[in-house]
Amino acid sequence: MDLRKLKTLIDLVSESNVSELEITEAEGKVRIVKSGGSVVQAMPMPVAVAAPAPMVAAPVVAAAPAAAEVPAGHVVKSPMVGTFYRASSPGAKAFVDVGSVVKEGETICIIEAMKILNEIEADKSGTITQILGQNGQAVEYGQPLFVIE
Repeated sequence: MDLRKLKTLIDLVSESNVSELEITEAEGKVRIVKSGGSVVQAMPMPVAVAAPAPMVAAPVVAAAPAAAEVPAGHVVKSPMVGTFYRASSPGAKAFVDVGSVVKEGETICIIEAMKILNEIEADKSGTITQILGQNGQAVEYGQPLFVIE
C-alpha cells in the first residue's frame, strides 16, 4: 500500500471518533487501531493465511494528549459528536470566556454536527473557570468542554 495513502488513513482515524479501521487491497491488508484516544497503530496484515507475516506496529502520536487530572467544579460535557465553536461566527465575540458569569440555559458554545449548528447551554449557573474545548476542533460525546463553579 502507498505510504501517502496509509498516512492519510491514519490521519482520518486519529481525527475522527472511529476506533478501528481495516482495509484490504490487492497488495495486502492494513488494520489501523486507535488505542486510548492518543495513539494510532498501523499493522500490515497478510492477505494469504498460508504464510503468516510478522506484525509491525508503528505508533503515531495524536494531536492532543488526554487530560490526566479531573477538573474541580461542575463539568459541562459535550452532548454529541461534532466540531466545537466558541462563537457564532469566525469574527464574532466568544459566547463565554474564563471568568464569565453564566445562568442556567444561557448559550455557552456551538457544536456543529452534520452541517447543523447546535447551541449548547449551561446546565448550571455560575462562573466559567476553565474552557477545555479547542475552537474549531472535533469533540466526542461526553468530552468535557467547560468547568463552572
